[in-house]
Amino acid sequence: MKRIPWIFFFIIVYLTAAGQPSADYGIFGGVSSYLGDINPGRLLYSPMPAGGIFYRYNLHPRQALRANLFYGGIRASDLDFNNSFQQNRNESFSGSIGEFAVQFEFNFLPYTTQGKLWDFTPYIAAGGAIAFFNAEYQSFEPVIPFSIGFKANIHKNMGLEVEYGFRKSFYDNFDGLNDKIAPADYGWIHNNDWYSLIGVAFTWKIYSKMTGCPAYNDVDGKRKR
Repeated sequence: MKRIPWIFFFIIVYLTAAGQPSADYGIFGGVSSYLGDINPGRLLYSPMPAGGIFYRYNLHPRQALRANLFYGGIRASDLDFNNSFQQNRNESFSGSIGEFAVQFEFNFLPYTTQGKLWDFTPYIAAGGAIAFFNAEYQSFEPVIPFSIGFKANIHKNMGLEVEYGFRKSFYDNFDGLNDKIAPADYGWIHNNDWYSLIGVAFTWKIYSKMTGCPAYNDVDGKRKR
């Protein structure tokens, strides 16, 4: 298990070396939060710092593949909720989550960091991930990552993004409760624990070899409204 993060690291290094002409690189900063047995429904509950790096291979101005490495904290306490069951149970936990994910991105408008200043687009992304939960228990688990966001080109080869990502896990025990809950207080969607990330990302392109590529001709001219 200890070798898995290194495997992910070398995969990203390989992709970076192989895909430089059409690659964006980014850093992410924001907060992470938990949704599960203690918190069955509050979005952005008890946020904790989160950060990460990512690599994006641009297939087309509307399509890209992205590899993420994210890390963030999670915590929860029954005493934050005003119901008698949780007040009597009085459970709490804190921990962290590490994630490696690969997502397919779709831009609603043509976009590249080599485009015109202040070009922008909303986007969505989905894919697959492996998460390391380090809370009441330690475990590697599969996760389905979904993201929605907005990106803008703030300078030549530089972009700014705002993103909200939510992760569906197939694990129900990183809060340590494992279904020890009241029937009326099950977590959202089949009671498996979820977590989310929200924040701002800064991206840049080190190489500019996509200039003149036919797939990017629609970026050189005026955007069709």
